[in-house]
Amino acid sequence: MFAPMDETLNDSVDALLRTYSAVGGINYVDAAATLPSRPAIDAACVELLSLLFPGFHGEPLVQPGEMPAVTRSRIRSLHARLQPEICKSLARRGGNGSIEPDADRILTDFFSKLATVREMLWTDIDAAYEGDPASTSFEEIILAYPSLEAIAIQRLAHVLYQADLPLIPRMMTEWAHGRTGIDIHPGAQIGSHFFIDHGTGVVIGETCVIGAHVKLYHGVTLGARSFQKDEEGHLKKGGKRHPNVEDHVTIYPNSTVLGGETVIGARSTIGGNVFLTQSVPPDSLVAYDAKQFQVMLKRGRKVAEPDESIMK
Repeated sequence: MFAPMDETLNDSVDALLRTYSAVGGINYVDAAATLPSRPAIDAACVELLSLLFPGFHGEPLVQPGEMPAVTRSRIRSLHARLQPEICKSLARRGGNGSIEPDADRILTDFFSKLATVREMLWTDIDAAYEGDPASTSFEEIILAYPSLEAIAIQRLAHVLYQADLPLIPRMMTEWAHGRTGIDIHPGAQIGSHFFIDHGTGVVIGETCVIGAHVKLYHGVTLGARSFQKDEEGHLKKGGKRHPNVEDHVTIYPNSTVLGGETVIGARSTIGGNVFLTQSVPPDSLVAYDAKQFQVMLKRGRKVAEPDESIMK
């Protein structure tokens, strides 16, 4: 038998229950019936990676002759897992139409595009192999590079985002964000041969448009410059808020590029630690002048003169 809770604990429970009954937008006692399940979406992400990269995600290995049956089984499993979650998500859009046919249509279209997504991901693998001298094989990239996992989930989520499906695309990319430290909004449009080296701390906003053969390093932000407000002081939703990055651009670590009107021209290079809020033309090199620095010997004995050879 448990001892009765003392009066202090009873007061705490009562106070918490009052917040549950209040209207504040954070109360979903019936969430299991009305909101997509996070565990279900997380599990779907794992299954999707197994479909894209069979044999690489811990599932039992199969013989080549068994792949058709195994693939059909995985598709059926994903359909059974995702269909009720998509129905719950679609119900939030309202309207008088039948939800289940819409969910089936979205899933059918989604599954039909898996092969195209997989072909696109092979260009990303190739970009990682060619762009990182530390990479030793395609297998290493699939098994060990967090950027490939984040990009794979984003490309899948983008398909559902284009179907105007609420919640689930963002839940998918946040699952990848939590695992990799790479935050790519499902709305971002990303071309082929995309590579994020290291990746930790990268942020790519919803309305970014990224061309082909683009390479980012860790800590890069492609974000919004400012947020307009309406007459009542509320943020205006939507609109082009994030930059465009054209083909064959490289952006080095910890650089920030902001603004919906900002365009990084093709074949440009953005150096490390740059803060950029304006467009640059194609074939640009953007870097800070690093002439003002000192080299100190330890314990403050003497100030060393800068080496002129590294200032040029």
